[in-house]
Amino acid sequence: MKLSDVLVKPIITEKSNKLSEKRNIYAFRVGRKANKLEIKKAIEEFYGISVVEVNTVVVPAKSKSRFTKTGVISGRKPAYKKAYVTVAEGESIDLYSSL
Repeated sequence: MKLSDVLVKPIITEKSNKLSEKRNIYAFRVGRKANKLEIKKAIEEFYGISVVEVNTVVVPAKSKSRFTKTGVISGRKPAYKKAYVTVAEGESIDLYSSL
């Protein structure tokens, strides 16, 4: 897989900010077919840091519905894969430089 197919975008939430400050763990949204070795290689190439550990989780799809003037509209939010990447001690990723 290409680097652009593996890493989709970083996840910036309160939980991910706490993890990055306290435990050097960063969260990324990754491609569904990407494995841990590809994720590790992509992050090391893209950010130029050493990765200690990669944990992945597949977030299941959710059904969503909303009420409108014409009635109820039902749909689904797609499933996606999330990776929690532990970075070596003393190193960090600046996620806010691209915002």
